[in-house]
Amino acid sequence: MTAPETVTVVDALTQDGATVRFVGGCVRDAVAGRPVGDIDIATPDPPETVVALLEAAGLRALPTGLAHGTVTALSGDRHYEITTLRIDLETDGRRAVVAFTDDWTADAARRDLTINAISADRDGRLHDPFDGIADLKAGRVRFVGAAEERIREDVLRLLRFFRFYAHYGVPPPDPDGLAACRALAPLVPNLSGERVQAELFKLLAADSAAEVMALIAEEGVLTHVLPEAVDVARLRGLIAVEAALAIDGRQIRRLAAVLTTSPAGIDDVAERLRLSGADRAYLHEVAAASDGFAPVAEERARRHWFYWHGAQLYRELLLLDAARQGGIWPGLTEQLAEAAAWSRPSFPLNGDDVLALGVVAGPEVGVLLRTIESWWVGEDFGPDRAACLARLLAEYRAGGGSVLHRPVNRGTT
Repeated sequence: MTAPETVTVVDALTQDGATVRFVGGCVRDAVAGRPVGDIDIATPDPPETVVALLEAAGLRALPTGLAHGTVTALSGDRHYEITTLRIDLETDGRRAVVAFTDDWTADAARRDLTINAISADRDGRLHDPFDGIADLKAGRVRFVGAAEERIREDVLRLLRFFRFYAHYGVPPPDPDGLAACRALAPLVPNLSGERVQAELFKLLAADSAAEVMALIAEEGVLTHVLPEAVDVARLRGLIAVEAALAIDGRQIRRLAAVLTTSPAGIDDVAERLRLSGADRAYLHEVAAASDGFAPVAEERARRHWFYWHGAQLYRELLLLDAARQGGIWPGLTEQLAEAAAWSRPSFPLNGDDVLALGVVAGPEVGVLLRTIESWWVGEDFGPDRAACLARLLAEYRAGGGSVLHRPVNRGTT
C-alpha cells in the first residue's frame, strides 16, 4: 500500500475526489499474513474516467475489460487491475452483464466468498460487510449469501470453493457450500477448459491438495471435473515426498500423479483442460516411461539412461516412484541431485561423417550413425571423434560397403 508505485496509482485515481479501496486477494492475504501478489483496486468512477485519470498522471492505462469496468494500470514494473464498482444484471453461469454503481456493499455482495469480499482504504482501514475476517481467521471458506445462488451466477465458483478451501480452509468444510457444490456439479462441464485448468492447477499447488481432491471425489463432484483423477494416494505420497525434500510442487507433476488413464485418456484430459503442448507431452512421456520403471542402481547405467531418455524425465519418475512406494528410500536424494547436475555429452559424429564414406543419403545413414552412437554410449562416452570415426569405418567395412546392421536398441549399454 505504501510502495511508491502503488501510491502513484492511488494518487492518480483520487485526483477527482473519488475514494478507492484495495480489494480481493491482496486484502485477504494481508489480513492472513501471507505474501501479497496482484494488487486490485476498486473505484466508483467509470472506466473511461479511470483511463483519463491515469493518463493525466502520466501512467499507462490498458483497457483490459471495459465492458466489465476493468482497466490495468502500469506503474513502474507493476500491474494494477482497477475495476469500477458493479452489480450483476444478468448471469448465465459463465459470464455476467453488469451495471456500474457507487455502492460498495452491493459490489461486495456480488463476490464469491466472504474472505474475498474484504476491502481496505488506502490508510489500511478495513471494510468487512460479510464477516470475512472472522471466517479467514477460523479457516471457514463460505459463500457470500446463498451458496447455490452464487454458483449459478458463475459455475466456476464451485471449483473456487474447493481451491480456496485447499489453501485457507480448516476442516470440516462449510456444509451449505459443500451441499451446493454437490448439487450443481453437473454444470461444471459447461465451463471452458482454460478456466477449469486454472482452478485445478491452483488447487493442486496446495499442501492439502490430496485431501481436497479426496473430498471432491467423495462428494461426487470429481466425476464431473476430472474422472481420470483416481490415484489420490499417489498424489498424497508425492506431496509428502516433495515436502520432505523441500522440492517445489509442480502442478503438472501432481496432475500426473493423480491420473490413471490410457494414452487416449491423456489426450482427452489435455483437450478438456486445454493443456499446453508441453504439458500434454509431459503426461504422455511420464505415463509411458512409468510402465515398468525402477530406479537404476548402477551409476554407469544411470548415465546411459540419462543420455537416451533424459535426466529430467528420470528425476520426475524418481519422485513419482517414491510417491508410489510411500516415502523416501536410501539413495533417492543422491540420485535426484545426480540427475539435476547431469549435462548431456555431445556425440562427436553427425550424418556428414557417414555421407563422407560414400553412403547414399537415406535411412542407412541414420542406421549406421545410431550404431556408432550406441557403441559410444556403451563405452561410457569415452571415445573421442577420431575413435568414433575409426569405429564408423570399421562398421562400414564390416557391412561390405553397405549398411546391413540394425540399430542397437536404445537403452542397452
